[in-house]
Amino acid sequence: MHLSSEQTLTKPTATMLRSLSVVIIALNEEECIANAIRSCQSFADEVVVVDSGSQDATVQIARELDCQVYHNPWTGYSDQRNFGADHAQHDWIFFIDADEVIDDRLAAALLEWKQAPTIVANAFSAVRIGDFWDTWLDTRPEYHTRLYNKTIFRIKNVLVHEGPDIKNAPVVKLPGVIWHYGFRDISDLVIRFNRYTDLDAQQAHRNGTRFSLLRLLLKPSAKFVQQYVWYGMFRQGMAGFTLSGLWSFYIFLKEIKLYEIDWKNGRSPEKH
Repeated sequence: MHLSSEQTLTKPTATMLRSLSVVIIALNEEECIANAIRSCQSFADEVVVVDSGSQDATVQIARELDCQVYHNPWTGYSDQRNFGADHAQHDWIFFIDADEVIDDRLAAALLEWKQAPTIVANAFSAVRIGDFWDTWLDTRPEYHTRLYNKTIFRIKNVLVHEGPDIKNAPVVKLPGVIWHYGFRDISDLVIRFNRYTDLDAQQAHRNGTRFSLLRLLLKPSAKFVQQYVWYGMFRQGMAGFTLSGLWSFYIFLKEIKLYEIDWKNGRSPEKH
């Protein structure tokens, strides 16, 4: 998706029936945040960027693109997103990451949603597709709830995989794609996997889950089969094979870190 460097925030027309704030959390994202912001400009009434202490040009870029920029020391993904929503002018929040881009179809759907006389839900989702070695991993599109009414929902208080706490409320799927340019290289991915599995294991422990030897033996290999065979990653060549293996490694790390938490807490790990 090519976006002009001359493009600035264009406010939707006054005929819109509802207003929308886009919230982006960021830390040292100068390489990608401009594309994320520009991809939202056709439908956003404002873009709020919550920066947790960038040392690069992230804040400068966001301000040059007419964003509302707030500094908030990092306390977790959920806290940052709720901070952004709390500081947004409008009740309706659409959130993306700094390394994501909204495609034209989704942007048009959001404009149409803003003009619709009635809406059927207070939360909406969209497909997110990520890249790996210049390959778009579209064999298993994942729907993520990204548009919600902040007067009804807040981002749930979890360490990772955060989203609006919608419980059993209906979620309507929007057409279009959120393109996730999240892959830099294997080393970066392993670093992020290490960070996310820390949080995943901590969250699981908070939820009362304890180490299971059976899970450790079965889940990593099951994850590989699920990704590579069931979800069709074999059609993505070496990229699909490698990423399926890395997701298996992710599950292994999470489970062994859960064991380590039990061990550090002086518990005897439960074997199920």
